[in-house]
Amino acid sequence: MRQLIPRLSTRGIRTAIVKHAHHDFDIDYPGKDSYELRKAGANQVLVGSNQRWAMIVERAKSSEPTLIDFLKRLLTVDIELVLVEGFRDRNFPKIEIHRNELGRNLFYPDDEFIIAIISDNVAMHENRLPTFDIDDVDSIADFLIQYCATAIDMSGRADIPQPESP
Repeated sequence: MRQLIPRLSTRGIRTAIVKHAHHDFDIDYPGKDSYELRKAGANQVLVGSNQRWAMIVERAKSSEPTLIDFLKRLLTVDIELVLVEGFRDRNFPKIEIHRNELGRNLFYPDDEFIIAIISDNVAMHENRLPTFDIDDVDSIADFLIQYCATAIDMSGRADIPQPESP
């Protein structure tokens, strides 16, 4: 995704990313005021400057947040495309990235929401879905832009299946 974002950006596509983490993570670190305030008990800390801002929210560990929970928190006013990493068990259009060297099975064809495959061995997946070499980032960007343009009707309404709530 790190190579795809600049390609989309140069084409004028403003993106947002929702990335699911399967483990605890921290974007802040000891010694910073925001970290110390959060550790002191603040449930939300907003850090901002003239260039960017970030919101750190402490959640009760009672349940795993859903994709919808995260999407509701995005500021989409200037965003044209939301890319999601993770949440593969949810029903929404997905591109499967498959590295043959890892020896794992494809989620396609068991997941009907997979619209394309990106792989390090394209020949292995030909004739299934649109398939792209993992290093052919321009073709992947072209596909995403075309897919989204096709999915949106003339009224500007997205006809893309929306993620399900659990």
